Amino acid sequence: MGSTRNTVILSCLVFLAALQGIQAVHYAVTNNAGNSAGGVRFTNEIGIPYSMQTLASATDFIWRLFQQNAPADRKSVQKVTLIIENMDGVAYASNNEIHVSATYIGSYSGDVKTEFTGVLYHEMTHVWQWNGNGQAPGGLIEGIADFVRLKANYAPAHWVKPGQGDRWDQGYDVTARFLDYCNSLKNGFVAELNQKMRNGYTDNFFVELLGKTVDQLWTEYKARYGN
Repeated sequence: MGSTRNTVILSCLVFLAALQGIQAVHYAVTNNAGNSAGGVRFTNEIGIPYSMQTLASATDFIWRLFQQNAPADRKSVQKVTLIIENMDGVAYASNNEIHVSATYIGSYSGDVKTEFTGVLYHEMTHVWQWNGNGQAPGGLIEGIADFVRLKANYAPAHWVKPGQGDRWDQGYDVTARFLDYCNSLKNGFVAELNQKMRNGYTDNFFVELLGKTVDQLWTEYKARYGN
């Protein structure tokens, strides 16, 4: 556009059909990173059309993984905005906005498109997941988001291996691996846990769903992998 602040806004209306009813979600993508290295790399190697497609695909995947087959099962979200900007860190989600660091994109060594996709799946989970009305441990919230990334086959190679970690609620990849173990004990466990977290949170949800305390499950998980 001939400006150092190259802002591109593209939005479309995507209709995602569920088993019961249709929920329309509006997506917008803005590149505020201008001619910075990350902004240029985003344009050249990722692009707005791919980002739009990934936002929609991630939403559909999360609904299916969480078994949220009807609009009434989900959060009422009409619009999700993705913003690429120069900032510290990697990404965060707030108020149905996903902010991704152009600085991170510019400096990432490897397949940046695949990494970016995994980041979007994680952050989109924060848009749709229930958080126990703020009562759930932060490590669990982040672990569920990385569980979604794991099940979508976007887990990066540097993640911990199954059985590693110090606490079940350590967060991110550690908790994601633990939740994957719990899900193997009862298929759909994470979906049911997320549903229970709609109105509150207690560690007793693990007992209700799996018949054991979360500490028992963590001990057995560690033993299962020789840790």
